[in-house]
Formats: sequence, C-alpha cells, structure tokens
Amino acid sequence: MKTVFKTTMIAAALTFGLAACEGPNENAMEDAGEQNAEMVNDQAEAMEDAGAISDDQAEAMTENAEDKADAMEEQGEAMDEGATTTETM
Repeated sequence: MKTVFKTTMIAAALTFGLAACEGPNENAMEDAGEQNAEMVNDQAEAMEDAGAISDDQAEAMTENAEDKADAMEEQGEAMDEGATTTETM
C-alpha cells in the first residue's frame, strides 16, 4: 500500500516539470483529482489500520481514485484544447 503511494508521489513530482505545457483547466482538474486521491488514500489507510478492510481493498480504493484523477486531468486537457481551437478561429 505504501509503495503505491510512494510511486504516486514520485510520478506527481515528475509531472511538475511538464506543468508549464499544461493549460489552466488541465492544471485545475489535475490538482482537484490529486487532492481527492490523497484523501481517499488516507481514508483507505485508516480503514486498513482499523482492520475494516484488507490491504488489497485499500489498494483498490487508492487505484480507483488515481484512475479518476487521471480521467479528470484528461478532461481538463480536452477542455483546454477545445478552448485553444475556439480561440484560434
């Protein structure tokens, strides 16, 4: 579980180098998705520590939240690309 979180944090750190290429909607959606994923990860770890769920269930919760965060970022990118296309016409 903690390995998944560390990997996520490393990936997030690496994406900061690419942030300059991202539009405002993509950045906002990415930030919101990451914040939500962090909250879900914290909740999953707390539930696992309390014995309410297994390690596999906690990892599944975190992975699902990360997938949603990625989808939000992609949606923001599409919004930015649409805005760019509209602005150039």
